[in-house]
Amino acid sequence: MNINKTLALRLFIALITTSLLISCNNSRDYKDSSRATGWKMNAKEGGFKYNPKAKEQETGPGLIFIEGGTFTMGRVQDDPMHDWNNTPNQQHVQSFYMDETEVTNLMYLEYLDWLKSVFPPSDENYRQIYEGALPDTLVWRNRLGYNEVMTNNYLRHPAYANYPVVGVSWIQAVEFSKWRTDRVNEFILEEEGYTARGARYDVEPGETFSTQTYLNAPTKTYGGKDSITRGGSQSERIAERSEDSTNLYVQRKDGLLLPGYRLPTEAEWEYAALGLVGLRNYNVYRGRKKYPWDGQYTRSDKRRSRGDQLANFKQGDGDYGGIAGWSDDGADITAEVKSYEANDFGLYDMAGNVAEWVADVYRPIVDDEFNDFNYYRGNVYTKNAIGEDGKVKIVTSDSIVYDTLSNGRIVARNLPGEILQVPVGEEETYQRTNFSESDNRDFRDGDKRSSRRYQSFADEFSTDDENEENRMYNSPKNRVLTDSTGQVDMQYDQSNRRTTLIDNEVRVYKGGSWRDRDYWLDPAQRRYFPQDMATDYIGFRCAMSRVGSKSKKGKRPRN
Repeated sequence: MNINKTLALRLFIALITTSLLISCNNSRDYKDSSRATGWKMNAKEGGFKYNPKAKEQETGPGLIFIEGGTFTMGRVQDDPMHDWNNTPNQQHVQSFYMDETEVTNLMYLEYLDWLKSVFPPSDENYRQIYEGALPDTLVWRNRLGYNEVMTNNYLRHPAYANYPVVGVSWIQAVEFSKWRTDRVNEFILEEEGYTARGARYDVEPGETFSTQTYLNAPTKTYGGKDSITRGGSQSERIAERSEDSTNLYVQRKDGLLLPGYRLPTEAEWEYAALGLVGLRNYNVYRGRKKYPWDGQYTRSDKRRSRGDQLANFKQGDGDYGGIAGWSDDGADITAEVKSYEANDFGLYDMAGNVAEWVADVYRPIVDDEFNDFNYYRGNVYTKNAIGEDGKVKIVTSDSIVYDTLSNGRIVARNLPGEILQVPVGEEETYQRTNFSESDNRDFRDGDKRSSRRYQSFADEFSTDDENEENRMYNSPKNRVLTDSTGQVDMQYDQSNRRTTLIDNEVRVYKGGSWRDRDYWLDPAQRRYFPQDMATDYIGFRCAMSRVGSKSKKGKRPRN
């Protein structure tokens, strides 16, 4: 009996020891060692470096998380004109982030102040950078109206600081988004101790921070000043424990830098504006929505605010804000952001106030037969330009490229410190099935294969204007020429045979504005406007892609 007890005890101890060893080994495999090779990660001796503390994407300044899903894109409510350019179609949108409010005058003035400080307009080399970013304040003028107070004050007076910026073209909105990306990531690196503290306040032209430059050529960031790019306390600790130069800088794999701010796609904007998250039972939507809020009317039915308008829009002929003393919507032109309740996603002014630019090139038809996932028309694929030394080309003060727009305005295509971009070539498209060229704006709609009067030899070899007018989208071709003295010659298209205003340079804008009747408040409504022009009723807000999981929280049954 004693022998059996001793043997059993030994077997029990051996079993426990084996279990502990297995447990330790499994723990090591998952926490310290690679599941692919078994090698220890982040070892002092070298090898693969990985950030085990990296978590899900942080929410950038000003943004709200929008959980993606499926929805019916296109008009599903009032359609008295039977407008064929808005046929309902089912789409799926990935999770993303969107600005809580429209970009305000104060936010845009911060952008202008930075440009003026870094690229002083008093310097002839940079004058057009600042001037190209200025909003067009003359959009307020009306030949039979007195609006000079807005022309002179709306952008800069503090009374309008938190009002949505207007007079901004689609191109200017895109440039603002790029600037915002770089300033946010620059601040993150400084706060985390990777770059020298306070360096962002004292930069020279050509020595600015660019997110893409830092990720692709970190030694060229800040004009190659290593004292800035590795001037933080965290950088010193990294240098002490790492002999590999590739690990001396933050990389994508560290999960620290945010994806770029950008304009939302049309599908994203419409999905976010509808806020259908508040109208679902499990995996089924409970009815339809005509506006970003619940109900079929523009007035509130809540007890405390009953009768109040839920958005800022034109009430009727000559009625932009109601009777004095009891205003219907509290505004006559634009209104201060957050003046009305947010929708179910927490977004403000997704109807009314100002209409908003989205990223898409306009076409009458959304080609859902080709794609129903993250739909977007406007892809122009580029790559980093590589110099003769095999390294990326950085834009300098002497290599800034300026574009002359159709309205005669001159804007900078890139800024010093950024990586020069060039179209993708055959080496990227050869034998690919998902894309075959750099510019895809007119893919399957308006290109040669879908032209109304396509004649292969004529389209390929003929250059006469008569043949061009037979194209599906033969929009006016105004020309702006600059001579050797810098004088601009603006030439209008004199042809009387143009049949459309649609081309690859017009962009979609969504949502009703203070100038629009309630018909345009439906998030499914879509209109277009030239991308290089501006108005007093179109603004914008930024979006950002979501990296990682679709949801921020675990799934559970919910009503």
